[in-house]
Amino acid sequence: MLVRGPAADELLSISMKKNKSFFTRFIQKFAEGLITLSGGVTSLAVILIVVYLFKESVGLFQRTTVAQEFVMAVHKSNSIDHLDATKIKLVFDQEITNWKQLGGPNDTIITFRWEDAGYYFTEEEMGADFENLPHCIAVMADTMTGMLAFIPKHYITNEFTGKILSEEKVSPGSFFFGKEWFPTAEPAAQLGVWPLIMGTLWVSLGAILLSLPLGLGVAIYLSEIASDKLRRVIKPLIELLAGIPSVVFGFFGLVIIVPIIQRWFDLPVGETALAGSVILAIMALPTIITIAEDAMRTVPRSMREASLALGASRWQTIYRVVVPYAASGISAAAILGVGRAVGETMAVLMVTGNAAIIPHSFFEPVRTIPATIAAELGEAPQGGIHYEALFTLGVILFVITLCINLLVDYLSTRKR
Repeated sequence: MLVRGPAADELLSISMKKNKSFFTRFIQKFAEGLITLSGGVTSLAVILIVVYLFKESVGLFQRTTVAQEFVMAVHKSNSIDHLDATKIKLVFDQEITNWKQLGGPNDTIITFRWEDAGYYFTEEEMGADFENLPHCIAVMADTMTGMLAFIPKHYITNEFTGKILSEEKVSPGSFFFGKEWFPTAEPAAQLGVWPLIMGTLWVSLGAILLSLPLGLGVAIYLSEIASDKLRRVIKPLIELLAGIPSVVFGFFGLVIIVPIIQRWFDLPVGETALAGSVILAIMALPTIITIAEDAMRTVPRSMREASLALGASRWQTIYRVVVPYAASGISAAAILGVGRAVGETMAVLMVTGNAAIIPHSFFEPVRTIPATIAAELGEAPQGGIHYEALFTLGVILFVITLCINLLVDYLSTRKR
């Protein structure tokens, strides 16, 4: 029988401690590696998403507004060499009826689409399988001096004597400041995003004007007036609002807010910028209240006591000491609230009316950038001009939110 002495026990204890220390270090290194890997994968995923966003949108300004595989043609004697998308739309909408209005000859404009050939030629002339249609189009181009034709490229043959207009590419000026958004229009797509930008700004501005005073008031109450017991009950309930899906807010706005606005303001429809602002204000409140209240609670107790000791009342202390001291946090809360409003999709899509027009008041229907992307991306042919225009809208939204986040970071870290 072996008897273990004190020296053996001490060696065994040292060995166990070493093994435990090695196991602990291994677990720590493994956890560090796992966290590093997770952070790296997440960062790489974000970078790849941003790269893909820019990649899909970069080709937009190399596109022509006229539909692919189609051309615009005029009579060979016409002095017009090109038309932009806006002028083409005005011509085909019969708002411009004479070439003189476009700087050309004094001649009535006759619009022609290849589908209209049946009005000018018989079935025998076009052929049973439309094999003679290129010849018919060539005849029209040679005889109709006022013609503006929208025809497929494969119908242009050697006998075609008309003049093909130069292709007008999408320009940054017409895209960002154009007043009409109709990307599926024929013969030329209308890609003016100014109404969408203005709709986004109107709804976001209304939301922050409604939510900031209310959110700041609630934050002051929770930080300076409410008891700890009441605060522990109210604050979690407010934060719970942030977890409600946006579609629920949208449904609430559609069945409650929209009818109220329509009835109170005697409007034809209640789906307006105001309805979107009210819903977004409700959705932004948890963010504003939480961040502003946390900022005010960081004000040192000594500053409050010094203010009271100098004879200031509680309310004088709040608006002369607490609020100015927490101004950076309150500003960050307001801007994050704007960021929530700018990026919201589903609720806005349901209550704003989705009219791509430039708003002049809060009582008009609007359409925002996120709502446009959500509503149209599923129907846009991949790789087409509509598809790339929607990704460019995503780039605009990305830049707006990036600027908001940078501004929040600056306000949160600046010296008081």
